[in-house]
Formats: sequence, C-alpha cells, structure tokens
Amino acid sequence: MGTVTIGVSIAVPEPHGSLLQERRAGFGDPAAHGIPTHITLLPPTEVESGDLPAIEAHLTEVAAGGRPFAMRLSGTGTFRPLSPVVFIQVVEGAEACTWLQKQVRDASGPVSRELQFPYHPHVTVAHGIAEEAMDRAFEELSDYEAAWPCTGFALYEQGADGVWRRLRDFAFGKSPLPSQGPDRSTRTQRLRAS
Repeated sequence: MGTVTIGVSIAVPEPHGSLLQERRAGFGDPAAHGIPTHITLLPPTEVESGDLPAIEAHLTEVAAGGRPFAMRLSGTGTFRPLSPVVFIQVVEGAEACTWLQKQVRDASGPVSRELQFPYHPHVTVAHGIAEEAMDRAFEELSDYEAAWPCTGFALYEQGADGVWRRLRDFAFGKSPLPSQGPDRSTRTQRLRAS
C-alpha cells in the first residue's frame, strides 16, 4: 500500500488564514502556498496508508472528548536561533491545544510519536528564509491580532507536489463552557499598514 505523510492541525479560519498565507508568501517563504495557515497538533508524520482508517477513528475519539474553546492570536515570536521560524503567538487557547496534541499523540493510539522540540502552539509566518525577511515578518506582524471560536481540527495529507490538503474535519463533541465575559470571537483582526 505504501506510506503517506499526514499532519493534524487547527485551521486558521478566513479571512485570517488567507491573509497570513499571503503575508508569508510576501516575505519570500516558498512553502507559503503549499501549507494552509494552521496551528499544529501533530507535525508531519509518515504512516502506512492502510493505517488511515484507524487514525481517523482515533481522531474521532479525541474530538469527541474535546470542547469548543476561544482561540486568540496576538503579536509575533520566534524560535531563532534554535530554529529559523517567526510565528504569530497563541495567547488564548494554548492550554487546549496542548491537551489536544497530547491526546492525538497518545502512546495507546496509532500516531504515537516523540517531538523534536517541546510543544509550543503557534502560527508560522516565516520559515527558513533570509534573516532580513525573518526580521521583517517579526516586525510587520508584531501587532497582528485575530480571534475565533475553535470548534475542531482537521487531518491533512501532504501530496507528492509538497502541498498539504485537508482530508477530513473532526468537530468537538462537547458543548462549550458558559461565556466568562464578552464574546471575544467578534474581535476583528488588526494589521499595521506596511
């Protein structure tokens, strides 16, 4: 049957996803148009294609145990010099993302794996490009903000052309907790004019 490369992520919804993807391309990142804007729960992982049904069943169970939560992005961060990445920070929803990725990679499941670095939820906006372009991404998106209610995650597969495509969505099974204040999901994103 062969192997496939999969990933599990929370998609950044529109209009935020396309805007950040275009900005990433504008900084000169050649991978920008092949990678939908996302928050990773399972990094690229090679699996047997015959294992996909078991993986989907596992992800269905993980989603059934989850509940919608508020997601908020604000400002930039970087993993440099350890890793050549500039990202948008997850300032609300990070704890839920951390819980989800642990469930996805659980040792009893079909995609158990160790991570190269400690898990840190983020949205990559520049990776492996010239330092000057990384600096520009860090500065130009420093006041970027976006918020939305996260209601699930998705399974992606990387094609032979290097493009990541969504295979299936997994919606959370539990009702959200009562609101703790004003609904931040209506907050609009801001982006400093460049």
